[in-house]
Amino acid sequence: MPTIFIDNVSHEVRDGINLLEACLTLGFNLPYFCWHPAMGSVGACRQCAVKQFRDETDTHGRLVMACMTPAAKGTRISIEDPDAHEFRTSIGECLMVHHPHDCPVCDEGGECHLQDMTVMDGHTYRRYRGSKRTFRNQNLGPFVNQEMNRCIQCYRCVRFYRDYAGGRDFDVQFLRDRVFFGRHDDGMLESPFSGNLVEVCPTGVFTDKTLKRHFTRKWDERTAPSVCVHCAVGCNTIPGERYGLLRRIRARFNGAVNGYFLCDRGRYGYEFVNDGRRLRLPRLGRGSGQAEAAPAEAVERIASIMAGARAIGIGSPRASLEANFALRALVGPDRFFSGMAANDQPLVTSILQILRDGPVRSASLHDAEQADAVLVLGEDVTNTAPMLALALRQSIRRQPMDIAATLRIPEWDDTAVREAVQDAKGPLFIASVAATPLDDVATATVHGAPDDLARLGFAVAHAIDSSAAAPAAPDEGDRAARIARSLCNARRPLVVSGTGCGNAAVIRAAANVAWALHRSGRPAALAFVVPECNSLGAGLTGGGRLDAAFDAIERADADTVVILENDLFRRGSSTAVSRMLDRAAHVIAIDHGTTETTARADVVLPAGTFAESDGTLVNNEGRAQRFFQVFAPTGEVRESWRWIRDLMIAAGRKEADTWRTLDDITAALALALPALAAVRDVAPPATFRIAGLKIAREPHRYSGRTAVDADVTVHEPKPPEDPDSALSFTMEGDQRQPPSALTLRFWAPGWNSVQAVNHYQTEVGGPLRGGDPGRRLIEPASRSAAAYFDEAPARFNRSTTEWLCVPLHHIFGSEELSVVAPGIAQRMPRRYVALNPDDLARAGFGDGDEVLVRIGDESHRLVAHAVPSVPAGIAGLPAGLPSLRWLPIPAKGAIHKVTAP
Repeated sequence: MPTIFIDNVSHEVRDGINLLEACLTLGFNLPYFCWHPAMGSVGACRQCAVKQFRDETDTHGRLVMACMTPAAKGTRISIEDPDAHEFRTSIGECLMVHHPHDCPVCDEGGECHLQDMTVMDGHTYRRYRGSKRTFRNQNLGPFVNQEMNRCIQCYRCVRFYRDYAGGRDFDVQFLRDRVFFGRHDDGMLESPFSGNLVEVCPTGVFTDKTLKRHFTRKWDERTAPSVCVHCAVGCNTIPGERYGLLRRIRARFNGAVNGYFLCDRGRYGYEFVNDGRRLRLPRLGRGSGQAEAAPAEAVERIASIMAGARAIGIGSPRASLEANFALRALVGPDRFFSGMAANDQPLVTSILQILRDGPVRSASLHDAEQADAVLVLGEDVTNTAPMLALALRQSIRRQPMDIAATLRIPEWDDTAVREAVQDAKGPLFIASVAATPLDDVATATVHGAPDDLARLGFAVAHAIDSSAAAPAAPDEGDRAARIARSLCNARRPLVVSGTGCGNAAVIRAAANVAWALHRSGRPAALAFVVPECNSLGAGLTGGGRLDAAFDAIERADADTVVILENDLFRRGSSTAVSRMLDRAAHVIAIDHGTTETTARADVVLPAGTFAESDGTLVNNEGRAQRFFQVFAPTGEVRESWRWIRDLMIAAGRKEADTWRTLDDITAALALALPALAAVRDVAPPATFRIAGLKIAREPHRYSGRTAVDADVTVHEPKPPEDPDSALSFTMEGDQRQPPSALTLRFWAPGWNSVQAVNHYQTEVGGPLRGGDPGRRLIEPASRSAAAYFDEAPARFNRSTTEWLCVPLHHIFGSEELSVVAPGIAQRMPRRYVALNPDDLARAGFGDGDEVLVRIGDESHRLVAHAVPSVPAGIAGLPAGLPSLRWLPIPAKGAIHKVTAP
């Protein structure tokens, strides 16, 4: 490790970093604007100036930009040198000349990096009294608000949006001395990562438009560490609450998962928590006859039902491990069903088997970023696991970094690296049903039926290792050989697949490719995408298939069903679900929102959302992560597992008497399910204290505690108690850095913005102190070679009378909870069926015609659209839209034109 000297004190630093990174890692306060740890250095703002000296005898020195200067052995700099300090102050003053100085009305006030750095560099008085440059702001859609007059031209926004996230509808525009960052015209930002502009921007140019509707200052937000529930990636988040209303979601750094960023669905889908249709009190009676009831009455009613009932339980892939386990304990393991859709459960089971029994490790998002050759097989990752797609956009830079290394350009020197690399990209091969948003950076793309994609995967595995099964009558040879060569030449190859196209052969083919790479000595990794936030957790918990639950009611083996956080009309045909609910003597539902399932239940218990409860989720990597309650809910809302515990106690079940806290039920879960034993170590227990104190959910500047309940009482009420975590619901408690799993905000003296995360990391850009949150539950049982799958499917043959209907996923619309948020709903597509233009013409349909799609017993009126990337004989249907909650696909279906009456 090289030794550098800062103000005549020696320090050891990591090799290969710049002086700004070194200073921040060592805890020095050195202001900056344009540099970002995920995007490197460009030297645009000149704010991080320090004085560098040749040696100890040099008394004059020269000013250099710390972000553009390597922290080389023997480097001597001064941060406190008067010339450096004066230069930084003058730069700050110049950047502020055209700023409106509107901090009191700026949404960023109190968490603004510009405020922090202005104070840090000593610019405390405004001398400029001339006219200011002004701009007309643009309407950028439902997520991001723009106020260009606050811009200091640091270029962070355009670097993130275009260079990092791959967006093309946002850019920097020049006219003489005017620089504008935005679109060519007003309009919705197209990138699914646009919300990160809010945190990337160091000023108040880009702010959260959803927060604007119910604004509160950062210091008045109650927060807690949490996990995103809108896909299986498990991004870490910081939800903020005030007055019982969830105000916003921010990214919580986790170096192994989402890093510094979030997708827009994860950032803006939170408003389902505030939905006016939320369940707040228990309900008794079915349909329009449902009436609110007291909790004791509802529990007593359920206890009387369960006393003589033959009950089954249906869990949920969006409910926590603890809630699913509690329901499993209530009804018994043999009468518990996972609640996954019938076509999803075998796919998730297959993925678990591959990850546990095979020799290849599952990849984290950080692993995906570091991959230098990638094969995506059968998955549209931008729409099913958006942050994985963002990681893959970074992976294509890994192999070209060799060019920069040859020229001795450090990776952090972003401008020089991009100039050297130009348009070079690492290998990224995408085989999908239709075009995906990642295709623009792919080395090659293949669009085909799911079985044909699987055949390609089997062919690639065979090209890597001839002992792997090859598809019969192969015609994928040249293409497969090219992919195989790229993967074999890589240092860290990655194979990505998942449940997206609903095809088991695709998943097996992906496993074969990874296993073939492993046999040939390459350190391959596998990244599988699964449908929901706890799909892998549900798979590890176990349980029967949903159709078996329906059969149990149909055969009268059961007469009562308890449904946990699950709208069954999204899991199976409306006919089958309705029949099951009608034939059941009693239906008990536990959920936080009103659904068609809760409307048809005899008793409904109001559950807490992720913001109102604690629990554990397992992401697609197999990483168990804990989310914590942000605020105490109104009404009689409780955690799902607590409702079930109360039901068990009412039924005289003694084991539930010991489930007083989350730690108690987690310990019971770990004991009963060995595969989940490590969940006890995911976060510190509720008894954890720092200097004898809990960790305060409210920051030290939290205000108006008496005013919060002034409409009820003029006295400050007793704060809620939290027996389930080491967090307090007040500002009383320890405000220092907690363990990473309990980090609920990023703040340090002088650092009020999100950039304070630098103070929580072992080194800038590195993992959090104490390690990144979460605990991996799945590791390969053996590193020895696994037996290949040997059943490659036959080639897809198109029919002249039917289409193979397959799912097409949408980041905005396909996920159940986020579509309740107004901004997400605004970006949701309308009902459609995507057809190849030749198929459209052959069938006599026009683009935009209304057609009837019939699949088995299900039929839907949709609008036909010509999509050239959809293969002939394939019909793509939007998965998961509220009006198309469940479709029995992939499956053959007929399409007919709807004639006017």
